Amino acid sequence: MRKNKFIKRLLKVSTALVGLVLILFFSLRNSDIDAETLKKRYSDSQSQFVSIDGLEVHFKDEGTGFPIVLIHGTSASLHTWDAWTEKLIENYRVIRMDLPAFGLTGANKNNSYDLESYNQFLESFINKIGVSEFVLAGNSLGGSIAWHYASNHQNQVKHLILVDPGGFPSKKGKPFVFKLAEMPVVNLLLKHITPKSFVRNNLEQVYYDDSKITSELVERYHQMILREGSRNAFIERSKIAFKDETALLKKINTPTLILWGENDIWIPVENGLKFDAKLLNSRLVIMKETGHVPMEERPEESLVHLLDFLNEYQTETPDAQKKENL
Repeated sequence: MRKNKFIKRLLKVSTALVGLVLILFFSLRNSDIDAETLKKRYSDSQSQFVSIDGLEVHFKDEGTGFPIVLIHGTSASLHTWDAWTEKLIENYRVIRMDLPAFGLTGANKNNSYDLESYNQFLESFINKIGVSEFVLAGNSLGGSIAWHYASNHQNQVKHLILVDPGGFPSKKGKPFVFKLAEMPVVNLLLKHITPKSFVRNNLEQVYYDDSKITSELVERYHQMILREGSRNAFIERSKIAFKDETALLKKINTPTLILWGENDIWIPVENGLKFDAKLLNSRLVIMKETGHVPMEERPEESLVHLLDFLNEYQTETPDAQKKENL
């Protein structure tokens, strides 16, 4: 009899706990946002879409002059380069895209997000828009893609700009959000529960000066993460085992500018010294009171360093690279 009473009480408690979990889940749950809704909010007259491997890739192609291709980092979008683009289009043709898994482009069908897949994507994108020579710049993941691509396309990449790029192993390991995405059960919750406060917290890690994190910035990052398929894509990318391919850096003869935020807690500034040591023709600029995204946090100062570097190499636009709308 006592055993039956205990079982009944246990069942009641278990049912109550399950009910509480379900209530919390549905009250905290963030629904996916469909691509068309986000396009209305975050595309404009400069936005174009091109089909690559079954994906409708969002990109912008603005200005005239020698082309500069800009690649954003994890969970960002082409908007991360807005401030740079506004100035660069005065003298350059600026091309930027939303990478597969992010922004308005969204997830690919195969969940292929390793460096090799991204480089195949970049090669297809470059061929599609018909650019033969260009400056290639990337931040974080985009920086990893940029130097990896440059190591095998030095005939195309005339100058390389690396902004807090990934590549070397770190004693600190992955940022906390990536570790969460690797945890069973927790990563299932992340597919459905992504509060705006969680996004703000990660931006506060990425920025040195939190006062520069506006509500509009948090809103855009949050909305882009909620794009249908993007949270699952982030989790799939986080599961990819780290592979040190920095031996490829010694193949790169391309003049390279390395920009690094001294206060980057995601990828420490010591890694900037490692890139500078490995690359054959590089210049390292360390920006004080700056975090992981100098082009967002301190666009004017970081742009001065970029333009000083580019002005050392005056290049004319080849006829074959005149811009055409796709």
